[in-house]
Amino acid sequence: MAEVAERVGFEPTCRFYPTIRFRVGAVMTASVPLRLVRGSRGAAILTERCGAEVSFVRALAVAAVLTLAAALAACSKPAPNVLDAIRSRGELRVVTLNLPTCYYLGSQGTEGLEFALASAYAGRLGVRLAMYPVADERAMQAELAAGRADIAAASLTNTPEWSHVGAAAEAYARIPQLVVYEKSAVRPRDTLQLESAKVAVRAGSPQERILQRLRGTVAPQLQWEETAPSSADPVEDVDAGDALYAITDAREFSFAHHLYPNVLVGFALPEERPVQWIVRRVAPQLLASVNGFFRDLIASGRLAELLEESSGDTRRFAYEESREFQTHVADRLPRYRSWFEQAALQTNLDWRLLAAIGYQESKWDPRAQSGDGAVGVMMLTADTAQALGIRDRNNPEQSIFAGARYLSQVRDKIPERIVEPDRTWLTVAAYNVGFGHLEDARIIAQARGKDPDSWADVRQQLPLLAQERWYTRARRGYARGWEPVQFVDRIQRYLTLLEWQPGESGAAQAPQPPAPDAPGPAAPRAAPSAAPTAAPTAVAPQTPAAHAPAARAAPATAPAPGARAGVTPPPA
Repeated sequence: MAEVAERVGFEPTCRFYPTIRFRVGAVMTASVPLRLVRGSRGAAILTERCGAEVSFVRALAVAAVLTLAAALAACSKPAPNVLDAIRSRGELRVVTLNLPTCYYLGSQGTEGLEFALASAYAGRLGVRLAMYPVADERAMQAELAAGRADIAAASLTNTPEWSHVGAAAEAYARIPQLVVYEKSAVRPRDTLQLESAKVAVRAGSPQERILQRLRGTVAPQLQWEETAPSSADPVEDVDAGDALYAITDAREFSFAHHLYPNVLVGFALPEERPVQWIVRRVAPQLLASVNGFFRDLIASGRLAELLEESSGDTRRFAYEESREFQTHVADRLPRYRSWFEQAALQTNLDWRLLAAIGYQESKWDPRAQSGDGAVGVMMLTADTAQALGIRDRNNPEQSIFAGARYLSQVRDKIPERIVEPDRTWLTVAAYNVGFGHLEDARIIAQARGKDPDSWADVRQQLPLLAQERWYTRARRGYARGWEPVQFVDRIQRYLTLLEWQPGESGAAQAPQPPAPDAPGPAAPRAAPSAAPTAAPTAVAPQTPAAHAPAARAAPATAPAPGARAGVTPPPA
């Protein structure tokens, strides 16, 4: 048998079973043509046996090919197109954080840079936006990994942790990283000065990663104190004297400097922080669409506008004071005074208070328009105008009467037990910041042993709504709490100037002149002689439910008459 057949260059002979070897997309066998030795009796028998075995192998190979083809077809099936799925369901789902730089509830409804960007992108796709906040970045990563969110947007910087759950879009901005110090200390001017100082930075933050890189390059002796993510802001540590310097985002500091006026900027670190969106994994079409959206936004100049509008340095109420006011009293107020008086009469308000609010909002300019879409003399949003039944927000008569009705509605939410002038100024504050945020401030006042019915006490608590240790416990979250304080101060000033006008000395109580350089009087001012009032430019929003923040929220519910500000105050 050994002479019957042999495979040239191979062992063993064909009497052994051929070997089937697989590779992706093909079947390979080790069988080769046999060379028979002439005159051998076993040739026919061997040929017959080999032929049968080869037929069996071929059948097995065909079956294997079919099986592999089916498996490969399943494996090569393209992944679902996430962008098409978003369009099909008609909803873009974005997870975020409740932060002043990202997403929060303002007097005009939901605000923040990331909300503005997500709204614009949803509009580009032609779908509604469902944006919802979670506790922290880890919770955001869980939402993205589980597919409950399409995009994570919260002034994020890509890290290995984010790369595990999503794909980073192109950076849409680069934020300077600031070294800040208390104004009585020596101003730092370069990185080497930080080596011998106590520097505060939030643990696990992008700022700490930047410091780690600096220590590995230009400042090997650099040390810092880590601030736990849930504790005080590093800027607060500097303000309190617990640290000499702190590292913070420029955008974050644009909000923080209102809270810590004694903290100043020393210099900017050489490395800026890129910020970007993170999209779901295996969603190349969505990633490409997001990148195209930001490229167009940058090219049009709209992104620069949004960055400026959403900065904490945007002074919504930065109007000229007395001299310009007197000019407008002479050339603008006469056109609208009769409407202010009629609207005030219908709503039991002091017309001068109503006019003061109108001046603060628009300088009595019916063509005025804010960055968030409020329009007209009383700067009404589209939602507020629709709720009040007016068609033309630029019509000064309609705007004034609608603003008066809205002001009256806000006033009616303030408990009647609160005495004047506190009820009026609480109403004006609620008009500006939203009734829900005012209630949060009153709850904080009560928790800290202050009087929630006193404007003097509540005004001290309102700025706390911009501090993380407080707004994370508040029902309605973050608010620019310093703004309603400034708003009330300015209304008081304009009201005083109106009462001082010739022929207007019939006020119930003679006002004290405001300090020349102060934005408003420090002591509580007497309320106007008519019923107390307050007026905002938009409906006071509730905390948005998860997955449903796109629409304006309904007004918060006022406490029952006789009830205190709240029954579950946050811990001190």
